[in-house]
Amino acid sequence: MIILWLKALHIIFMVAWFAGIFYFPRLLVYHAQNQSDQVHQQFCIMERRLLYFVTPFAILTAVFGICLMVLYGSEWLKTSGWLHAKLTLVTLLYVYHGYCFVLLKRFKAGRNKRSARFYRYFNEAPVILLFAIIILAVVKPF
Repeated sequence: MIILWLKALHIIFMVAWFAGIFYFPRLLVYHAQNQSDQVHQQFCIMERRLLYFVTPFAILTAVFGICLMVLYGSEWLKTSGWLHAKLTLVTLLYVYHGYCFVLLKRFKAGRNKRSARFYRYFNEAPVILLFAIIILAVVKPF
C-alpha cells in the first residue's frame, strides 16, 4: 500500500513540475520578443516566481522516485534496463531545469543573446523527454 502512495505522490509532483517547466520557456519566448524596459521587469518577476515555485516540485519528484527505488530494492534496480534509460532522461531534465536558472539570470541582467525562435525550440525539449519517460515507465521495453 505504501508503494501505491509513493507512486501517486511521485506522479502528482511530476505533473506539477512539468506544468511549470512547460510554461517557463514560453515566458522566455515572449520576453525575448519584448523591447520595453517596464515589460522586461514584469517578465523577470514572473519568470523568477514561476521557476522558484516549481523547483520544490522537482525536488519532491526526485524524493518520491528515490523512495520507490529503495522500496523495490537493489535487485529490481539492477535488472530494470528501462529504469536506467528513464533515469538518464530524468537527469537531462534536471540539467534542463538548472539551465532555466542560467537563462533567468541572463534575462534579469539584460544579457539575453538568444532569439524567440530559440526559446520556441527550447520549449519542446521537456515535451519530448516527457513522452520518452512515460513510455519507458509504462511500456518497460527492456
